[in-house]
Amino acid sequence: MAEAAVTAQRRSRITPERAAELYAAVLDLLREVGYDALTMDAVAARTRSSKATLYRQWGGKAELVVKALRHNKPGKVEDIDTGSLRGDLHAVVSMEDDCTMEQNSALMRGIAMAIHQNPDLRQAFQELLIEPEMAEFQRVLQRAVARGEVRPDCPALDFMLHMMVGGFVTRALLDEQPPTRAFLTSYVDAVVLPALGVRTG
Repeated sequence: MAEAAVTAQRRSRITPERAAELYAAVLDLLREVGYDALTMDAVAARTRSSKATLYRQWGGKAELVVKALRHNKPGKVEDIDTGSLRGDLHAVVSMEDDCTMEQNSALMRGIAMAIHQNPDLRQAFQELLIEPEMAEFQRVLQRAVARGEVRPDCPALDFMLHMMVGGFVTRALLDEQPPTRAFLTSYVDAVVLPALGVRTG
């Protein structure tokens, strides 16, 4: 217990403001060189910090990159509560402007490729990003079920995040265009809500 407390104390020495600076620098490097070419040495040089500090705080490149991606999110999905599932999902889409979506779409395509070749990145991505995101969407859906908007036995409930991510990712792959608020809002109304049995008309 004492050892765990000391470790936690060491890991908390970096202020939230400093962590935000580091995360921004990591994402910049990620966009410039990609995951495989990104090194802790480069992050240390870019942020004028010691490599030892980076390893002490984040353990390694995979955790640092995924936490930077998580920090880059504009807010928590579960905090959105407009009173209807349609309103909630439209609000989720509106959390980022079109320019930010385009940047993040390119970033996530690069990460998706790296995940297949880096088991440590895959594990960190699953534990630190995917699982928390699924839990947040689950709470939004639970509220919709409690309001009577979605049947509790609706089979599409288990695929909510798959549908949302699918629209975001395949826009670039199939249409060779970046995702936009207009596209994703239409996608929510035409695909996601009907799958959940929610009427949009």
